[in-house]
Amino acid sequence: MKIAIHGRNFPEAARPYIQSMFDELGKRQVEVVLSHIYREFLDGAGVTHNSEATYQTDQGIADADFIFSLGGDGTLLDAVTHVGPQQTPIVGINIGRLGFLATVAPSSIRLMIDALFNGQFSIDERTLVSVRSNQDIFGNLPFGLNDFTITRTQTSSMITVHAYLDGEFLNSYWADGLIISTPSGSTGYSLSCGGPVLLPQTNNFIITPISPHNLNVRPMIVMDTCQLAFEVESRSGNFLAALDSRSFTVDVSTRISVQKEGFKARLVKLSDDNFLNTLRSKLNWGWDIRN
Repeated sequence: MKIAIHGRNFPEAARPYIQSMFDELGKRQVEVVLSHIYREFLDGAGVTHNSEATYQTDQGIADADFIFSLGGDGTLLDAVTHVGPQQTPIVGINIGRLGFLATVAPSSIRLMIDALFNGQFSIDERTLVSVRSNQDIFGNLPFGLNDFTITRTQTSSMITVHAYLDGEFLNSYWADGLIISTPSGSTGYSLSCGGPVLLPQTNNFIITPISPHNLNVRPMIVMDTCQLAFEVESRSGNFLAALDSRSFTVDVSTRISVQKEGFKARLVKLSDDNFLNTLRSKLNWGWDIRN
């Protein structure tokens, strides 16, 4: 078995679990390849990993059986870009905070490795959003798991986003910006702007305005089989376009289209991993100090 591993810095309390993970993989003679960024961090942190093989994050990894993401949801979003159309199954180990996507607790790493070897897991396929433009904004990584956003720059006033749905004019949003969210991203930026929570397998996108000038403009759910297109007006002559954690300043002459990507992200789920349980625990649903 070959496992790629990508991660970020971790709190000292997580060190024993991470060391234990590498010890267990070594005991099972797993071929491990580290992202070059994580390799540098581990060497500096004094974690023993016995792996000389690395991969460049901008080139990705093509031949691994699994990729482990050690961090929060942001780290897992990075891992999605590392595997891309290869659709390598991603194991999200939560060394971050909320962890809607990265759901394996550090204390469960050994149990997770057992589950992988014994085939006691399922694959949760998640829709990706694909962004195309006449300026090639995102290079060879024009896809994201959570959302695509158009926002004003820090120095600009409100922008106007003209939105089209399958070639038909939808609306002109006077706002700080607009979020196009997948079901996976419904618990992220879109949720904080008043968007609904969607179950992961829902075949929809959410269009969520950010601080709209017209208060009767609300989030809208559309089928993910449609194509969205956008034109932006801004006094500054530019705006920010972001795809998950990657953002760029873009000229208003840029035309952008958004649709469902042709491949998906494949997340490894263990038997006790349930989205509704995650919602209740992460959002404190039903929690009352009186109970």
